[in-house]
Amino acid sequence: MLKNTFRRWWDLRLQIALLGLAVTAAWGVRQTQGAALFEVYNWVSRPFHANGSGQERLILARTQELQAQVSELEIQNLKLKELLGYVSAKKTKGIVAPVIGRSADHWWQKVTLGRGSNDGIKADFTVMGPGGLVGRVVSVTPNTSLVLLISDPTSQLGVGITRTRHMGFMRGKGKNQAVMEFFDNVPKVKAGDVVSTSSFSQLFPAGLPVGKVISVDMNKTPAPEAVVEFSAPINSLEWAVVYPHDKQAEAKAPEGQSSAPEGGENKQ
Repeated sequence: MLKNTFRRWWDLRLQIALLGLAVTAAWGVRQTQGAALFEVYNWVSRPFHANGSGQERLILARTQELQAQVSELEIQNLKLKELLGYVSAKKTKGIVAPVIGRSADHWWQKVTLGRGSNDGIKADFTVMGPGGLVGRVVSVTPNTSLVLLISDPTSQLGVGITRTRHMGFMRGKGKNQAVMEFFDNVPKVKAGDVVSTSSFSQLFPAGLPVGKVISVDMNKTPAPEAVVEFSAPINSLEWAVVYPHDKQAEAKAPEGQSSAPEGGENKQ
């Protein structure tokens, strides 16, 4: 009898205690708006979230890497198609070569191609890019070729205005432009005229496209000058085409015309 009475009393006290605990917890949740429970849940589930977010970050990084590779391959594919179309339009078969070396300190002076004597390339071969002349090979190894660009300030080559046949020589300005100095005191030239190599160029065949005139200074002394913008993308050159050049097949300069200045290590 006493035992049953004690048990009922204990059960009643336990129920009251549990009810009080529940009320206290409910009051605490209301006062903190569940912050304590959220912190407990976050602490318990953090290892699972950490692992999941880490894998997601790896997957996202890998996806972005693959997307960048696909974009780069698409751009290279378009450039190669353009270059191959340019090569197929030429009568003389050229050697397609990638640009594999270019110094930031000599960006406008020289580039290194990834083809050399093993592919039949020799010194003085002509180097073309999409749109026009790029330069000439000055030295070769079995697997590389060093190209002197026409944008090199020390380079000079004979050029002419296609429309009027007025001749002169051109020197690079260290960027995507060059200066053409005319032999005639009053040449017929205007902005937009096309410039190509002439028979005065000792190391290039005549008739190769070089660029177009963007400005003319008729008051320049000792002879008028024109600023020429290159037609080939020398600044962003990634591929080039190398052609053999037979010096003895070059046309001679017409009698009575001046020739390009002699001398100079990089005269072209």
